[in-house]
Amino acid sequence: MRDLVAGTKYLIEGQKWVARRGRWWGFGMLPALLALIGYVVALAFLAARSVDLADWATPFADHWSSPWQGLLRDALAAIVFGGGLLLSLLTFTAVTLLVGQPFYEALCAKVDETEGGAPTPPDTPLWRELLIAVRDSVYVLVRVAAFGVVLFACGFIPVLGQTVVPALGFLVSGFFLTVELTAVALQRRRVPQPERIRLLRSRLGLALGFGTPLVLAFLVPLVTVLAMPGAVAGATLLARDLVPPAEEEAAAAEEDAAEGPEPGARPAAPAAPAAQPVPGNPYATP
Repeated sequence: MRDLVAGTKYLIEGQKWVARRGRWWGFGMLPALLALIGYVVALAFLAARSVDLADWATPFADHWSSPWQGLLRDALAAIVFGGGLLLSLLTFTAVTLLVGQPFYEALCAKVDETEGGAPTPPDTPLWRELLIAVRDSVYVLVRVAAFGVVLFACGFIPVLGQTVVPALGFLVSGFFLTVELTAVALQRRRVPQPERIRLLRSRLGLALGFGTPLVLAFLVPLVTVLAMPGAVAGATLLARDLVPPAEEEAAAAEEDAAEGPEPGARPAAPAAPAAQPVPGNPYATP
């Protein structure tokens, strides 16, 4: 219960952080605003073409009598648009973080700077960071889709499907939303994605307390744009709890050791042999 409250507190503190720094709030809203405009245009196009798509997909119904032809094609058009809307809800955060990678990297760095103990980020080119972000987002979306299929099937269970299953759906969405939002801050701390998920799973209450209220808020598109900068700032504060500075240094040392010495680096000098005691006097050395 303590972690659940702490997760919600990090969310609130993140919103307060950007509210006190209006320039960073506006800066962090730009990627979400661009992504929202793109999604609105795509959904409007899908809505305009969904009936044509339903007609194209059901040529066998051309000779059906009324009202069956209209009912079938209207239902299919609604399913197509509903599927597009659901896909947009599932992918909006991932796409926003991908589009705004440089923006949110700067925002995370500023949060770390103001809070003290900022980590030394890995020296990774921007194109490589984008590739890592795409790979991690796809990994998360595959997992979310797998949980979605299971929850959809469970939705047909009487009573439980209408009460427990929707609540579980929000909790699962909240956990993976936290995974996505903490990705930038934890990547700066050289924590690979499997380890990020393990860390958040070990502090499940913290992840749910942070992500579940955001899932409910993000159901309103405009709130998503307004709250995204504070969500990233709060996720950075949460990441600082998950990976304290001492652990950041250890992770950096492990990564540097795994990469090996830099090309052209001079090998370290061998250690001097230990002095041997003089025979007959164990405390004297030659």
